[in-house]
Amino acid sequence: MDKPASHNLAMRGLFAALAVLVLFLHLLPLDAQPNRWPFPDVLIALTFAWVLRRPDYVPTLLVAFVMLMADLLLQRPPGLLAALVVFGSAYLRSAAPGMKDAGFVGEWMSVGVVITGVFLANRVILSILSVQQAALWPVMIQLILTIACYPAIVGLSQSVFGVRRISASDASAVGGRA
Repeated sequence: MDKPASHNLAMRGLFAALAVLVLFLHLLPLDAQPNRWPFPDVLIALTFAWVLRRPDYVPTLLVAFVMLMADLLLQRPPGLLAALVVFGSAYLRSAAPGMKDAGFVGEWMSVGVVITGVFLANRVILSILSVQQAALWPVMIQLILTIACYPAIVGLSQSVFGVRRISASDASAVGGRA
């Protein structure tokens, strides 16, 4: 196996390991008291950050598998949020080349709109299907916190894990587009 292919495989494994770690920390009973503030959905922010930076590290099937496992482990309706995140990541994947010129604030706003769309579509579909769901206020706080934690996730991904935007020379070497 050549170096780029093995590196991509290693980064896919790293993404899956990070997803398992996030889910483990989410499921870990750290406090017996009910939470006053909902925890941001770090997994969605991580997925979108990696999709915008290096889409070859997070293929669609990996996103679908990770999010489906999250749905099952977190006892959410299986497949709904997974499908919405796959659609959101597919949109961001197609918009990524145009976002290079927008700067980080433009990227953050775009991701914020996509995250809001995912949360809103999830809530509307659950309402249409008459599925019991959390109150609106905690969901809004979780949405705001998820959007707010996105820059930290991007910074951590770039500085610790080396997930940076693909450069023109890297794209031509891998056979992608810049």
